[in-house]
Amino acid sequence: MAENGEFSFTSRARSTGRNGLPRIQTNNNNKETLVCHDDSATPIKAKTIDELHSLQKKRSTPSTPIKSPLATATAPDGSFAVISEEERQRQQLQSISASLASLTRETGPKVVKGDPATPRKVDGQPSAHSFHYTSTPTFDDNISDSALKFTHVLYNLSPAELYEQAVKYEKGSFITSSGALATLSGAKTGRSPRDKRVVKDETTERELWWGKGSPNIEMDEHTFLVNRERAVDYLNSLDKVFVNDQFLNWDPEHRIKVRIVSARAYHSLFMHNMCIRPTSEELEDFGTPDFTIYNAGQFPCNRYTHYMTSSTSIDINLARKEMVILGTQYAGEMKKGLFSLMHYLMPKRQILSLHSGCNMGKDGDVALFFGLSGTGKTTLSTDHNRYLIGDDEHCWSDNGVSNIEGGCYAKCIDLSREKEPDIWNAIKFGTVLENIVFDEHTREVDYLDKSVTENTRAAYPIEYIPNAKIPCVGPHPKNIILLACDAFGVLPPVSKLSLEQTMYHFISGYTALVAGTEEGVKEPRATFSACFGAAFIMLHPTKYAAMLAEKMQKHGATGWLVNTGWSGGSYGSGNRIKLAFTRRIIDAIHCGTLLEASYTKTPVFGLEIPTEIEGVPSEILDPENTWSDMKAYKDTLLKLGTLFKKNFEGFVNHKIGEDNKLTDEILAAGPLF
Repeated sequence: MAENGEFSFTSRARSTGRNGLPRIQTNNNNKETLVCHDDSATPIKAKTIDELHSLQKKRSTPSTPIKSPLATATAPDGSFAVISEEERQRQQLQSISASLASLTRETGPKVVKGDPATPRKVDGQPSAHSFHYTSTPTFDDNISDSALKFTHVLYNLSPAELYEQAVKYEKGSFITSSGALATLSGAKTGRSPRDKRVVKDETTERELWWGKGSPNIEMDEHTFLVNRERAVDYLNSLDKVFVNDQFLNWDPEHRIKVRIVSARAYHSLFMHNMCIRPTSEELEDFGTPDFTIYNAGQFPCNRYTHYMTSSTSIDINLARKEMVILGTQYAGEMKKGLFSLMHYLMPKRQILSLHSGCNMGKDGDVALFFGLSGTGKTTLSTDHNRYLIGDDEHCWSDNGVSNIEGGCYAKCIDLSREKEPDIWNAIKFGTVLENIVFDEHTREVDYLDKSVTENTRAAYPIEYIPNAKIPCVGPHPKNIILLACDAFGVLPPVSKLSLEQTMYHFISGYTALVAGTEEGVKEPRATFSACFGAAFIMLHPTKYAAMLAEKMQKHGATGWLVNTGWSGGSYGSGNRIKLAFTRRIIDAIHCGTLLEASYTKTPVFGLEIPTEIEGVPSEILDPENTWSDMKAYKDTLLKLGTLFKKNFEGFVNHKIGEDNKLTDEILAAGPLF
């Protein structure tokens, strides 16, 4: 034995190992142990590399979304009969095949589950992803090659699986240094509102908002079916399609089931993040979807088709409960298309759909934040002292408020850890980064770079935000906060609104954008978007405003108008109101102290403004006190009031209620000269 007492080489005569080599002898006194222990185990049974790889993946694919008709039968013991996994998968694929069915053929395509790049058989036996659903095609004059092929279905894949699909097969997909997936949306890096169409039929002609100012551009049923056929044929021509079955609305009583069929892993991961992710048990009871999206965005629409004005078309058919996307790969079209759907479906259930942020205090007080781009909606609704219910889309029902989505879609331009730590930290594995620019070697993202587009975005699950409230529901709101970045500098930092004023400013949806420099002149430009989301509403704005007023009155909510823009003059002469002051104002609204303040009334707009708020200089609360040129202040105030009145002219002829009294009250709440 060696001097160290551990082991020694024995002579060949006394003990030899394999091939005559001296055996290593340990100091273990157990005579049965003649060799060192190692990590040896039973040899694997795989006979090929492919078979070995198949053993690496534990079978845990999402279960079928369709309950078997046999499940309604009873077993001998009186319980429900349990269907086999094979039957479950067969019905799942039948459901997907039905979704992809052409309207001119009797059956849907033949579909098979799994990646076409993955061998479907291992040693002559079906693998976990090789279950086939076959339908006997009708061999007649209408037969085509598409009836002879299988379409592979990648169903409710996990983020890791979708990463693999994107990086392998989709040009422009990369893993960044933070772990997020960088993707490109192609030629379109934003929504195409002029290419959005809604089928106008007897029902929608009567119910929807049409005409001047409306986002709803009509198309007929026939044209929709032409585009649907084009999208379905394109998807069926592919070797594989991605299918997501998910939910909208965290309120289980009013949940909507959606199916998204897409050609890109990027789109599937985006919707995985943005919709509510079902559990495996919920998928078993999923049933037939309430709404289906066919995203064939890589394929253009036919320009010779009636109503088409470009190669892009986003079409919604509320009667068929379907949406078709052609000619744009921008993922936001799916998100906002579903939001438009909710703006139609929810009011039918007396539920108000809202384009707003929402948070809740530790005592259960809920606030809704409305505001257009640049008003601070995201910044002010994100508060480390409050729970985040959602950042963009909500419903207000008799049960309280609920987030429509399962994720957040944040702007990334100029993003920094210091300004937006929650969004910064949410950009990690599982997050989709759209159209950003990164360092080729380190893969670190440059959020200042606008080379692709200024509309860079991040889509991530809401649970990536540390103070998110899961499930994303809350009690009835106490405060309705309307945000405006007034670059004219004449609106007060905060105003308490009457019910009629809340409706007026909600319908107006005002903010002001700073125009570019032309010959050295900088002039603010007023922007109005009805209900702070005109691009997505389906009904007339006054209908949503009436529902808002009814719910505010019923549940005792207070309306507030908060100016996050300029004070002491317009843009270029005044100063922007400090964020610290605005936060103090929002805190005073949350805690209720602002309700107890003393108020005075402003001219023209008739807004009630507090005389004092702790932590905010009293002189800035009344904009008249901050302007050195009184004539300029009054002229600018009248100018803004005139812009409000001109914008509202489009709504005055719409009747609310039998006697139209409500409309008159709303008009009286606007600017008066």
